[in-house]
Amino acid sequence: MTLITSISGIRGTIGGLAGEGLTPPDILKFSVAYAAFLKESFPGKKLKVVLGRDARISGSMVNHLVVGTLMGKGVDVIDLGLSTTPTVEVMVTELNAHGGIIITASHNPGEWNALKLLNMNGEFLSGAEGKKILSLSQKMDTTFANYNELGNYSHNEQAINIHIEKILKLPLVDPKIINEAGFTVALDAVNSTGGLAILPLLEQLGVKRVIPVYCEPTGVFPHNPEPLPGNLKEIASRVKRENADLGFVVDPDVDRLAIITEKGEMFGEEYTLVAVADYILRNHPGNTVSNLSSTRALKDVTENLGGKYFASAVGEVNVVAMMKKHNAVIGGEGNGGVIYPDLHYGRDALVGIALFLTYLAKTKLKCSELRKTYPIYSISKNKIRLSQGMDVNNILNAIKEKYSAFQVNTVDGVKIDFEEGWVHLRKSNTEPIIRIYAEGADEKLAGEMADKLLKDINSLTNT
Repeated sequence: MTLITSISGIRGTIGGLAGEGLTPPDILKFSVAYAAFLKESFPGKKLKVVLGRDARISGSMVNHLVVGTLMGKGVDVIDLGLSTTPTVEVMVTELNAHGGIIITASHNPGEWNALKLLNMNGEFLSGAEGKKILSLSQKMDTTFANYNELGNYSHNEQAINIHIEKILKLPLVDPKIINEAGFTVALDAVNSTGGLAILPLLEQLGVKRVIPVYCEPTGVFPHNPEPLPGNLKEIASRVKRENADLGFVVDPDVDRLAIITEKGEMFGEEYTLVAVADYILRNHPGNTVSNLSSTRALKDVTENLGGKYFASAVGEVNVVAMMKKHNAVIGGEGNGGVIYPDLHYGRDALVGIALFLTYLAKTKLKCSELRKTYPIYSISKNKIRLSQGMDVNNILNAIKEKYSAFQVNTVDGVKIDFEEGWVHLRKSNTEPIIRIYAEGADEKLAGEMADKLLKDINSLTNT
């Protein structure tokens, strides 16, 4: 059993002993801490929190515990039910709430769940705020509201529609030109809430034909829910077999977007943000931001169009902070996460789809042809599972020293820039693993660089 607390929320496997997984006592403890955090932030206010969840099997159980705990602390709860992470983020500000909680473990397998905590702007809590939550969880204020001071409960069934309406009103989203293109689009929603949100979005965008793949929100994931190439063979086959123009794949909470070309090939999750940024920058020149583990292609595209590119530490909250600092017009993460500030500061697969389809229709190119217009890089994504007693900091320090002759960035783990590419090692915020990402001019070079660092780590851990 595993329980991880980080800037990505309170995340753990369901079941087992309290404190060693995401059990009912743990859910209660962190819900109480979040309520206490809001009370300190808004003294004397009647608090209101927006709640939503993905479709994973444990979601209903977690939802009931969070709702009851918040109401017991005197907090009003607006429950969106089955929803998406970006929808909850949008609705926090739409409903003038003081915060929000999304019950989702994002791309993690079905045995996981999590509490993603939001501030009044519908954005993830900062590192300092997260530490405050952890401190409050240790104190565990067990004083609850009297019967006449309990929080109220309401259910909002219009949230996804409101989210879609806001997307359709964006100046750079053009349903008319999408409709004229006559697209056939396949969608893999991994049996979570993507089907509930993206199917109506595609219809209202004017897509001619939709091929749904795993779009029922049963919560039973038909394959590993992380939208990586090895997990997407079925939809790739469907796109090619049914002559679709492209395919979209989202993770369970719909904040990551992967694209399949008409040839059944991966567009590359790194290039989701690159393509959308290309479109935005051609219409609204400015700066861009992605994290240190993202492709160099965004930097190339940004600078070619007259903007400046900035790299942040991994984590949506870090990307958003840097976007605000540098007034970026578009940003995100290389995992297929698009953040478009004209809508909201959160990764959003829905707005990514709307902007991508508009751009594809305007270019009159096939999806594979559009992909060829961007710099060619290949990323190798690897991970090493952490074992008992493994000291990540010592490992990273040893790697930093070994490669000190090269340009080394230690803002988030260790990133080494070689002439032919880069390698980034860091401890994951969402799983008990070390991630090793490498990028080069082709798949072979990226793999060789990643393998070299993997061998370095293995030699350090086996001594």
